[in-house]
Amino acid sequence: MDPIKIVDELSSQILITLKMMSKAKTAEEKLVYSKTVKNLSDSLSVFFELIHEITLFDGYDEDHEDGEDIPF
Repeated sequence: MDPIKIVDELSSQILITLKMMSKAKTAEEKLVYSKTVKNLSDSLSVFFELIHEITLFDGYDEDHEDGEDIPF
């Protein structure tokens, strides 16, 4: 599956769960939604770290945008 689609879906699910959490009445319901948001956020961070590692591996550097190759 496409990583971008996974990131988009995880982001959507986080927003949906947050909306559901705002409508929860009991502390137990809010706790369940809170744990769900935490798990989804942790999953999303895995993909962000992967993207970060890929950009480092590809030689992309935000501070080095003058088009020259990195000398290593």
